[in-house]
Amino acid sequence: MMKIGIATAAVLAALALRSATTSAQTAPTLQPALAPIAFLLGSWTSTTGTVADTGETAAGRSTMSAEAGGVAILRRDHTDLSRNGKATESFDQIMLIYPEGATLHADYTDGTHIIHYGSATIVPDRSVAFTSTPAAAAPTYRLTYEVTALDTLAIRFEVEPPGASAFVPIATGTLHRTT
Repeated sequence: MMKIGIATAAVLAALALRSATTSAQTAPTLQPALAPIAFLLGSWTSTTGTVADTGETAAGRSTMSAEAGGVAILRRDHTDLSRNGKATESFDQIMLIYPEGATLHADYTDGTHIIHYGSATIVPDRSVAFTSTPAAAAPTYRLTYEVTALDTLAIRFEVEPPGASAFVPIATGTLHRTT
């Protein structure tokens, strides 16, 4: 057993306390505009997703974290699609959620598609629905997260085709918090 002096022990204790304090001070907290959607933060998994138009099933994982000192939430996903138990496609996607003006915005990409969500409807601590800005001859998209049980989110991705007056589902699923 190694013996250390009182002064050395005090220095080690001070360094440990400083390290713990620094970690607590740098842990990002969300800015007030994002606080109502703090329920999104964490790591999530899903095995119950469905893709409406192809009949595929989706499974994957998602991490949503506070970034840039809590002024944004970054969503990182990996999704595996399959049909009849056989893998058909895998892809990664990201989405940055941030306040701008009086509303929340989000920008999504999977490397092939880009969606700019220009508005959000929020029920604090319960749900958020991001809607893309309608444009002539272009579809409008809506992405909704809703708390359905402790550590469980329902997710719905919908489209309103040009000229239509209602959203139709593209994909739905359930996310379960892992951390």
